[in-house]
Parts: sequence; C-alpha cells; structure tokens
Amino acid sequence: MDVHRTRITEARAVAVARLESLRAQFEEIVAASKFSTDDDEHDPEGSTIAFERATVGSLAHDAENEIRELDAAAERVEAGTYGRCDRCREPIADARLEALPAAVRCIACVRLR
Repeated sequence: MDVHRTRITEARAVAVARLESLRAQFEEIVAASKFSTDDDEHDPEGSTIAFERATVGSLAHDAENEIRELDAAAERVEAGTYGRCDRCREPIADARLEALPAAVRCIACVRLR
C-alpha cells in the first residue's frame, strides 16, 4: 500500500500545483481586463477575455475535482478498500491504478457503464 500512497500523494501534488497555476492565470486575466476598454467580444483576431476566463475556470474546476478524488482515494487506502472496484468488488488492475490513482472501478465495470 505504500506504493499506492506515494502515487496518490504525487498525483495530488501535481494537481495542486496545476490548480495554483490556473488560479494565478485567472487572476491575471481578470486584472488585465479590469481597466481595458477594448471590445474583445467583437475582435476577430483572437479569443475573447470571457472565453479565456471560462476556459481557465473550467480547467481549475477539473483540478479541484481531481484533488477531491485523490483525497477520497487516500481515504480508501487508509480504510483498506483501495484497489477494489466499487461495483463488483474485484481488484482493479495495477496498471489502471498506476495510470489513474483515483480509479474506483475496474475496466470491466467501466465498460458496462
């Protein structure tokens, strides 16, 4: 289980760093547009400030969800239930857990949807 704890901790650290970076980007976008009178909504040269804010906000939301999922995975490690499918209770393949440390379902159950 130490390997799983380490993998989850490392994945969480990456997600937290990504979230912090996205939050900083969001603040920069807001700050840059605060005193601007440009009509970016009708500028054919590029994406709008609103689009950039929405994109960064969505990516930050995804990072927050990933952190929550990794925290739940860490709790499953402590409870001794990590690595078991929450649907069929069979073990989740190590390769899947390596790729997706917060996985809660085995491949067979994911395919069933």
